[in-house]
Amino acid sequence: MYRGSSGERIPCLCVTNRKLCQGDFYERIRQIVQNREADAILLREKDLSWSEYENMAEKVLGICQEADMVCILHSFWESALKLHCQNIHLPLDILETMPDKEKSYFQWIGSSVHSVEQAKRAEGSGADYVIAGHVFETDCKRGMPGRGLEFIQKVSGGVHIPVYGIGGICQENAEAVVRAGAAGVCVMSGFMTIRQ
Repeated sequence: MYRGSSGERIPCLCVTNRKLCQGDFYERIRQIVQNREADAILLREKDLSWSEYENMAEKVLGICQEADMVCILHSFWESALKLHCQNIHLPLDILETMPDKEKSYFQWIGSSVHSVEQAKRAEGSGADYVIAGHVFETDCKRGMPGRGLEFIQKVSGGVHIPVYGIGGICQENAEAVVRAGAAGVCVMSGFMTIRQ
């Protein structure tokens, strides 16, 4: 669990990447969930086929449900419907073209954005929150400088929905992201690379 300098809890989403996991992926998810290391799991395995993702999602949803942890599926909204998961994170182009009837099923819909304009488009298309990045330099975007805290400030000020910062976020800088206006942070490497 990420905490600020005065001990307050910083809302945090664990963004998965099984390729960074140094042990069994499902066991790591189980540890994060059982130890309440994050507030939710965002299952973001973008290289999987629809059927591979659905099989993984079913297992991860089961782990999360056992401990009453929120699980957010990524991109494959038809799989989310099939698996009765009411939380989905969509690329902006999918969010903008998804029929309203399907959107109405979901309790939470999120989208990833890289500008204030994209954040406004996501909000206008029904997003309940956005993930904005990348804030700091990160190995996931090697060679690309981070957009910085001013970026988070502008995105947060440009929409009326929660903004979560992503990219190079760790315990040492998470509080600064929230102070810049974010509702919370997203962490991938910090969760996935821990040895079991």
